[in-house]
Amino acid sequence: MKKILVILMAILMLVGIAACTNDNTETTEPTKAPSTTDAPENTAEPAPTEKPDDPDTKSEGVMTYAEYIAAANDSQVVVEVYVQDHQSWWDNKITVYAADRAGAYFLYNMACSEEDAAKLVPGTKLKVTGYKSEWAGEIEIIDATFEIEEGTYIAEPVDVTALLGTEELAAKMNAKASFKDLVVVASKVSGDAKDYAFLYKWDNSGERGDDLYFNVSDGKNVYTFTVESYLKGKDTDVYKAVEAFKIGDVVDLEGFLYWYNGVNPHITSAAVKSNVNAKSEGVMTYAEYAAAANDTKVVVEAYVQDHQSWWDNKITVYAEDADGAYFFYNMACSEEDAAKLVPGTKIKVTGYKSEWSGEVEIIDASFEIEEGKFISVPEDVTALLGTDDLITKMNKKVAFKNLTIAASKVSGDETEYAFLYKWDNSGEQGDDLYFNVTDGKATYTFTVESYLRGKDTEVYKAVEALKVGDTVDLEGFLYWYNGANPHITAVTVK
Repeated sequence: MKKILVILMAILMLVGIAACTNDNTETTEPTKAPSTTDAPENTAEPAPTEKPDDPDTKSEGVMTYAEYIAAANDSQVVVEVYVQDHQSWWDNKITVYAADRAGAYFLYNMACSEEDAAKLVPGTKLKVTGYKSEWAGEIEIIDATFEIEEGTYIAEPVDVTALLGTEELAAKMNAKASFKDLVVVASKVSGDAKDYAFLYKWDNSGERGDDLYFNVSDGKNVYTFTVESYLKGKDTDVYKAVEAFKIGDVVDLEGFLYWYNGVNPHITSAAVKSNVNAKSEGVMTYAEYAAAANDTKVVVEAYVQDHQSWWDNKITVYAEDADGAYFFYNMACSEEDAAKLVPGTKIKVTGYKSEWSGEVEIIDASFEIEEGKFISVPEDVTALLGTDDLITKMNKKVAFKNLTIAASKVSGDETEYAFLYKWDNSGEQGDDLYFNVTDGKATYTFTVESYLRGKDTEVYKAVEALKVGDTVDLEGFLYWYNGANPHITAVTVK
């Protein structure tokens, strides 16, 4: 009996242990994150979210940028735009630079209270009603009123440097734009021989606080940019930066692509990166070179503008910095290095200053190629012909406007020639071309130097096609031979 009871008690203990083990397993097993594959399919539509303002979306009755551009001048326009900046408020009017993602707008003298003017911070959305107009090429909206709307958008500057001088640039009119690696070149005033880095007003008749005008070059053309004083006044960083410009400064610029008989950006930011006239230690400035005595050793840094044909390990180079020009005659040069002397290349030249028939040059020279690039733009020296001031432009890349081809004569020959092969017509095609031009006061002899522009070049062929009496524009280098004897590189018959 005892034995049976012992067995029964043992069985009951085993059952109890098993029950406890099962309870522990259920309570301590880790829980798993629900599987997305196991979750029931959600067929409900997502809750709608509020759509943020979209600069590409226009309200009912509002024009797209394309419709605005296509609208006729003097027609009423209604646009939605975003303030990018504005000029000073005055007399209940304000001039605003605005944009959407498709293009830019210039809102001229828009009706505006002083209270509302304070609200027109960059990014503010406006609905504008006015009249499309054009003035000196600038497309704008005049006689306008506006309402402030919900929304914000600020455009990023678009780099238009590569578009300068092209027809495509006008498509960016009024846009917030940037310009890279332009060079500050001289601004001139009528009747004043001085070169200015900037002017107060377009003719330098102003004073500090007026608009600033300055010229920049991309190596192909010269453009006039402006600091509009109603946009960025005399106490702003950009105004002060332009007042500190020096001729030859390499600059990055930002502003609005305003138009006035061509591109005339209103600049809002200016940064000087370097100066093409900066000289290494031991290198002469142009003024020091010009003052050096003939037959003395000179060391200069300049930028190749062009060169004559390489031959016999020598090359003749036309070069400039922003202050003046140099003629390196028969400079020592390997054929390999000659191929590197493309326009703009910076070189350090060591040689001897010399003069031959009035031409100031550097001879017996050697050179090193350095980092840097500068291409000058032809300077119009037509008005200097026949004056003592012309010689100060010796060897520069120059232009002559509206000259007339005058007859060239040969001793003992009554024929009137438009040009000669060699100075006495003793040559043939492939030799230098000589031709005479007049400005109505005197006659001058110009040359197509065959080592610079040979018989297969456009300018050589153009001179061969000249007729006495043709009116021409010319470009070239102001070489000197007993007086001005430019080496011509381009001819346009008008």
